[in-house]
Amino acid sequence: MGQLRIEKIQELMKQEISKIILQELKDPRIGFVTVTQVEVSRDLSLAKVYISIMGSEEQIEGSWKGLQSSLGFIRREVGHRIRLRITPELRFVLDKSLDYSDHIQKLLLQIERDEKQRTEEE
Repeated sequence: MGQLRIEKIQELMKQEISKIILQELKDPRIGFVTVTQVEVSRDLSLAKVYISIMGSEEQIEGSWKGLQSSLGFIRREVGHRIRLRITPELRFVLDKSLDYSDHIQKLLLQIERDEKQRTEEE
């Protein structure tokens, strides 16, 4: 299967899964969840959905459990919205890259404050 087609399917799945999570899921455990990336296997049998969850550890765990319990519903909805011969099996993967970038941003701001304080003292 062509790489361009796979990339289009990945982007379309990312958009649709984001809409489903945001608008269709009624599970109160699911908080602020962002779909960051979708990787589909070459034969379209498996899709890894990378998600980022914001909140405390307790909120992240609750959102994760809510998403896991909604996998069947999400897969069925993706199958209805995206016409493929076989709807890929979905697997959620927790994406920590946003947490890491937030940590780096805080470190850079701290360095900037320290530099300002040092120049004011001189």
